Amino acid sequence: MKKTLIAAALLGASTSAMADAPGGPGCGWGNMLFEGKSGLPMHLLATLVNGTSGNATFGMTSGTNGCNTSGSLTYSGQSLLAMKGVMEEVAQDMAMGEGEALTALSVSMGIKTEDRASFNAAMHENFATIFPHQDVTAEEVMARITEVMKQDASLSKYLA
Repeated sequence: MKKTLIAAALLGASTSAMADAPGGPGCGWGNMLFEGKSGLPMHLLATLVNGTSGNATFGMTSGTNGCNTSGSLTYSGQSLLAMKGVMEEVAQDMAMGEGEALTALSVSMGIKTEDRASFNAAMHENFATIFPHQDVTAEEVMARITEVMKQDASLSKYLA
């Protein structure tokens, strides 16, 4: 059950993270075909056209099709940690220095396999800083994780 919950949370986070215009807000033939349209059906159709033809990917690598990769991607959804039950599991794993929830967090943050032991150790050593009280919010936890990572040479590269 625990693995299923974490996998579902990561899948949901990763699919909705893609929704905020990779390659720019006007990237791909789908955006061109449905320009000026709004609503869920039009967004889904534009995404389908872009995804099935691969034109948005081509546009991002070639600088065509209205695509521009110079901007920063943004995510307006809910943090993985804020999802029901996930933060508690991450806290338990951090306290132990290992576990599935901590691994899922490191994967969602893009931590490479070779740096996950260092990530786990840094999170474990700084548990009291990251979770200073019982009512800490997901945003506070992520801010503290970021601060801990900034102090670690092998982990700071993931914040750039």
